[in-house]
Parts: sequence; C-alpha cells; structure tokens
Amino acid sequence: MDANILSTVDKWLTGQYDAETVAAVKLLQQQNPEELTDAFYRNLEFGTGGLRGVMGVGTNRMNRYTVGMATQGFANYLNQSFPQGVKMAIAHDSRNNSRYFAEVAANVLAANGIHVYLFESLRPTPELSFAIRHLQCQGGIVLTASHNPKEYNGYKAYWNDGAQLVPPHDKNVIREVEKIAGVDEVKWTGGEQNITIIGKDVDNAYLDMLKSLSINPDIIAKQHDLKIVYTPIHGTGITLAPEILQRYGFTNVHVVEEQSKPDGNFPTVVYPNPEESEAMSIGLKKAKEIDADILLGTDPDSDRVGIAVKNHHGEWVLMNGNQTAVLLFNYIVEGRKQRGLAQSNDYVCKTVVTSDLIDVFAAANNVNCYNVLTGFKWIAALIQEKEGKENFICGGEESYGYMIGDNVRDKDAIASVAMLCEMAAYAKEKGRSLFEQLIDIYVKYGFYKESLISLTKKGMRGAEEIAEMMQGYRDNPPATINGSKVVAIYDYQTQQKRDLVSGATEGIELPKSNVLQFLLEDGTKISARPSGTEPKIKFYFSVNTKLASAADFDKVNVELDQRVAAIISDMKLK
Repeated sequence: MDANILSTVDKWLTGQYDAETVAAVKLLQQQNPEELTDAFYRNLEFGTGGLRGVMGVGTNRMNRYTVGMATQGFANYLNQSFPQGVKMAIAHDSRNNSRYFAEVAANVLAANGIHVYLFESLRPTPELSFAIRHLQCQGGIVLTASHNPKEYNGYKAYWNDGAQLVPPHDKNVIREVEKIAGVDEVKWTGGEQNITIIGKDVDNAYLDMLKSLSINPDIIAKQHDLKIVYTPIHGTGITLAPEILQRYGFTNVHVVEEQSKPDGNFPTVVYPNPEESEAMSIGLKKAKEIDADILLGTDPDSDRVGIAVKNHHGEWVLMNGNQTAVLLFNYIVEGRKQRGLAQSNDYVCKTVVTSDLIDVFAAANNVNCYNVLTGFKWIAALIQEKEGKENFICGGEESYGYMIGDNVRDKDAIASVAMLCEMAAYAKEKGRSLFEQLIDIYVKYGFYKESLISLTKKGMRGAEEIAEMMQGYRDNPPATINGSKVVAIYDYQTQQKRDLVSGATEGIELPKSNVLQFLLEDGTKISARPSGTEPKIKFYFSVNTKLASAADFDKVNVELDQRVAAIISDMKLK
C-alpha cells in the first residue's frame, strides 16, 4: 500500500478519533485492504457545491470528521466575511446519518460563535433556502445527497441570498476548507447555547409564501376534487407536499403508502430519483388503479419533481423535464397575463440546455427569457443581479428542477407540486388534459422535442477520452450533422460564439464552462457537456418543426424521434 495512505491510516488509528471509528479502520485493514485504500487515498473534495460521497470511515468518505473539517473551514470564511456576527440555518433530508451530520455541523458552527437555526427534523432543501432569507442568515447548510444511491450523503453550502455558493465565495470557501489540516483544528463543542431549534413557525411562513404564488385559486375551488397521486419516494416531501396541496384547496390527494415513510434505505427503489421510471412505478400503478388526473413524485430532499399524465390516447406517460418545464412556464406566463398579474418587466430564466420553446413563447408574450449555465445557483445569481430592476417569475432546467417566484433561490419541488396540480386543474376546467395542453402549445409555437444521452468513460483513461472528445470538437468541428449545415458554434469555455455563415464572432457573457453547442441550419441544437461529478459526457439534442394541427402529433412525433436517432448515428455516439 502507498506510504502516504499508510501514514494517513496511522493518523486515524492514533489520533483523536472515537473508538468506533478506530475499530472500523482496523476491521478494514484486516478484511478489506482494497476498500481501505479507496477510503484513504485522497481527501473527499469540497467542491463548488460542497461535499458528496459514500458514507464510512476515511478521508475520502462522508463521516463526522470530514463534515466537521469542512464546517470549520466554512465557519472561518463566514466569520471573516461577516465580522459583525453570523447566523446560519441547517436542514437535512431522510438519508441515513443526515440528522447526525446536521448536528455535527451545528455544533462546530456554534463552537465558532455562530448562531445556528437547526430544523427540529427533516425538511425539504427549498425550505432551507427560504429560511436563510426569512431569518436573515448569512448562509446555510443542507445535508443531502439529492437522488444518489443510499450509500451516499452530502453537504450543500449556501450564502446569504439563499442560493448555493457562486464566485468568489465558492473558491474562497474551498481554500479555507483545504487549510484545515486535521481534526485537532476543529472546534467540536462549546457553543451549544448558540443553537436554536426551529420548525413549525418557519414551515408556516414558507407555506404561506407558497400559497401566495397561486394564479387561479377560483379554478382550484371548482376542481378541488382533482384526483392527485403523490409519492415522496421515502424523502422529505411528506413533511410539506400534502400540506401545501391541502392549503391550495385540493381535497382528493392520495399519497403512495409504500413510499410515504422517510427511509434512508429507500427500500422500494433502486435510485430515489423521479427521473427514473422505476422510482415512479409504484405511484404509476396507484394512478392507474384510481384513474387519477396526475401523478407527482419528489426526490429525497424535495428539490426535483417528476410527473405522469394520460396522453391523448388515454395511456399513462412519464413527462420529461423539458415537457414539464414548457407546461409550467407557459401556464405561469400566460396565466399571469390573463389574470392581469403580468408586469412589464417580468422575466423567466432557464439553462442553456433546456428547451428553446420557452424562449419562443416568452418572446410572444413580451417576457424576457434569460439563459444561464447549468445549475440553479446561476439562476439565483441572475435574480440577485436583476433585483429591483426586473421581476423574476419562474426558472427551471431540464433535469426536473423548477423555481416559482424569488423567495426561494434553489429548485423547489414543494412549490412545483402545488403549481403543477393547479395547472392540471386549470386544464381540466377547460376540458383538456395536460398532455393535450402540451400539444396545443406545440401547435401554437412549434413542436420542440429534446433528448439526452450520457456516455460513461470510467477510470483515468475515461477522463482523458472525454477531454479528447471535447478538444476534437473544438479543433475540428463538423461542417454538417445529419445532412444539415452547422451554422453557428457556441463555446462556453472560450466564451465565444461563431457564426459560420458570416464568419462573425461575439462574446458570451456567462462564466467559463466546458460546454459546446452546435446550431444547425434546420433549427437543431446539439450540446456537449462533460459532467462535473461523474465520469460522463452528456449530449443534449433539440429538434423542432411546425405542427399544423393536433391530429398530426403522432406522425410528427415519430419524425422528430427519427431525426434525433439519425443525428446520434451520424455523430457516432452509439
């Protein structure tokens, strides 16, 4: 075994670590040297979003010591940044050890003279974002690994605007965390009097705010018995999603019993992710049984939501993130206009890989649509920049995350559950299903269809292959793809867009990011983006055409699917 690894293991065996941890390290030494190597060969990286990793002993694992050292570094930066005093809010999801890690973080912050508001029990991530602003905190922490498998846990760091860290704070916090050389530098205890337990008061303030987002409460009153099936997939959604539906006025809500209990083992699913059809399968069975109007599922920390509805043939289908975003944005934009709520400076925001159909109908309704890099922290940064000048109404990204209003600065599945059900009630009142509403949007503005594939490249060579692939596209971009000419290239790494027809170039006013986009003559957009957290490269495809009438939907849908398949084949991605 590498000498550095052995030295690190020895520190854990002889240093100030609890007896249970020492025993676990010794057991790995005796029974699983390979696992020991993986647990100690590096430090778990505190990235721009915080920590995420497998739970267990070791420097490369989520445990009391890695959480404590990260929190000490964060505390140091907070105290430097706000010498007048710091308040922090902490929440956690249903994962194994999430409560324990939340208490560790609370104790370390408190020992550093920081006043901590710790939720009494599990709560959705968006409520943490709300609480930071509501309690006028300088930051926050939520313990969650989002929709990762059960072995994982994580730690997301937030700033005083209720959003995840953006420059310069992200890199500055990382630097302070990296300065913490060992557990001896962590203030573990001594500030318990600085911890305040919070719960129902913040819940009620959050729920009152969500209730104020409703656009058509009179329609809900008429359609209060809309048949709703909801699954929290063993996560935090059970704490507030049924409650907000009740407050909105819905009286016919069916919670999926098998998945209603918070459980970090996620016993009924492989991945607790509403993007996965398997995770939604029990809810789908319930929806079919009772002939529901809509099925909704949220992930463990309730920042993402997936839905299923009946299509125009009466068959249940899971909507993808782009379709849900198109329906939600359109409902909010046009609904506000119809109710006289629209303001002349309204705007929406989405990521550069989310459906451009949103740009189209926003423009048709005189609403600005801004595009930002992937990640809700960039939507939040835009809100911060435009505060007092323009009026944010909603934001979202194709990976099942949506935000309504600006009181929460992160993905909010609790708000989305309420608004999606209101949207379904509105469609039903008009004698339409949500799927028929989507087809109506396509007929009015154009039929946009999106698809995504991920290529996994494992190991050190895999990372090199991904880098080579991206460099190849930069050095030798394709002249045509699937017979259509490439007319423009957007390179977010060099922050330049090139018009290949005129030869003109102009800057991209977004932070640098390793993303490439090819725009084709036929309106197709192809985006290539390596994952920041996994050994994957993702390709996003967006194709579009006119849809003359709803009767043509099935035929045109097949044609667009075939176009995407032909593009993937031409680019040799499968």
